[in-house]
Amino acid sequence: MGESGRVISVIEEFFRAGTTKDLSRLGDIQLDDSRFSSFSDLPPYDLKGYKETIELEELRFVSISDYSYEIKSPKISVYDNAAVVAAELVQTGMLVDNKSFTGKHMTVSGRATFVLIRDSTAWKIVHIHLSRTD
Repeated sequence: MGESGRVISVIEEFFRAGTTKDLSRLGDIQLDDSRFSSFSDLPPYDLKGYKETIELEELRFVSISDYSYEIKSPKISVYDNAAVVAAELVQTGMLVDNKSFTGKHMTVSGRATFVLIRDSTAWKIVHIHLSRTD
């Protein structure tokens, strides 16, 4: 597997956490550092750091049952110890409200940009930007 393959496997692992509900991996593949940042298509819309991002990702993935995703047309650019992945993204599932025991089917089309750096021997996500297109 080349560097592009290693990079996209980190992004796949990020979304796979939503399907497997193994949320412990989210902290392993993202850089726990003050340089980490994220923007999301869900409120709050401000720039977030590592800790807040992890908490919101865990909440999001736990709240969606039957979650699935498709990464479309990824463009992977590797520059020495940095990489950028830009792609179209489709996410589906059942948004569950545990208080009222109801659910609502969701399909979200969007765009995703990930910036990664090579930390020691592994690629780690240092920035995420998700935005809806629908």
